[in-house]
Amino acid sequence: MPKKETDFFERVYQVAELIPRGRVTSYGAIANYLGSYRGARMVGWAMNKCSSWHRFVPAHRVVNSKGVLTGKHHFPGGETMSELLRNEGVKLMDNQIINFQEVFWDPSKELL
Repeated sequence: MPKKETDFFERVYQVAELIPRGRVTSYGAIANYLGSYRGARMVGWAMNKCSSWHRFVPAHRVVNSKGVLTGKHHFPGGETMSELLRNEGVKLMDNQIINFQEVFWDPSKELL
């Protein structure tokens, strides 16, 4: 993996580690915070590779901009991502967060 991509992934993980329990953010919100306004897909790739990071990354707290669990197939089993979120008090229906606005955490606003 090229160094530039590695650095970006590390910065993504550092932001993801700050997402509070019971809150979620989006791929795009992390990308925007990191100054990569069109980098949501790259954040998704980073989340897919986070198991190689030397610390736990709460990737289950990163969803798409509509609150849909688009990354759920990267977790073991079919329901791990939704189970982790439900255990934190996030309300879900059909793989979508129903209280998305209430639990959304925007790093650009929260991390000043």
